[in-house]
Amino acid sequence: MVELEQIGKRFADGAQILSEVSLRLEPGGFYFLTGASGTGKTTLLQIICLAQPPSHGRLTLFGTDTAGLDRPARAALRRRMGIVFQDFRLIDEMSAGDNVALPLRVTGATPRQIRDNVPELLAWVGLAERGEAPAATLSGGERQRLAIARAVVRRPELLLADEPAGNVDDDVALGLMRVFERINQLGTTVLIATHDLAFARRFGHQHFHLDRRELLDAGGAPVP
Repeated sequence: MVELEQIGKRFADGAQILSEVSLRLEPGGFYFLTGASGTGKTTLLQIICLAQPPSHGRLTLFGTDTAGLDRPARAALRRRMGIVFQDFRLIDEMSAGDNVALPLRVTGATPRQIRDNVPELLAWVGLAERGEAPAATLSGGERQRLAIARAVVRRPELLLADEPAGNVDDDVALGLMRVFERINQLGTTVLIATHDLAFARRFGHQHFHLDRRELLDAGGAPVP
């Protein structure tokens, strides 16, 4: 599904954020990526979703070596992923339903396909009654659930989430986790990045930990 081999990332100013990171995500797995702020979690997710290239190393997605791919090939791989951004990236002036429908419209879905999918997804994340509400009027927890619905409306094979529970209270965070686990039960591989190690440990899923630019397993040993 996803394989990173000795990935490193150095920014233009010379600062190194990732060092020789290797990991493998199996199809249908559920994973946490933990680490303090500034350890490279967001950068690693951006590399996986092809938003930025590594400085060195090899990234394989869905069996495809991503080195040297042209723009259409990269876009095709990205369409197999869903991404929940830390800042939501919702369009506040649009309704909740239109926010969820946007990825379908971009890829040429018919009005019937949109009608068949959007209400179902809104209901699935507990927003059935909020489809016509402008995104700007939703609470923090509702906005996060809306971002999840938008990310999974195209039934991605891989879902990446960056600090999805970072700005909500504990009850809302647990509710979001139930949503992610239901998505995973449908066959989607899930990778959640969080600074909250204690939160990740509350669930029985494998997790990796970033510390000082290196990736460690849950026991604190370097990942081979």
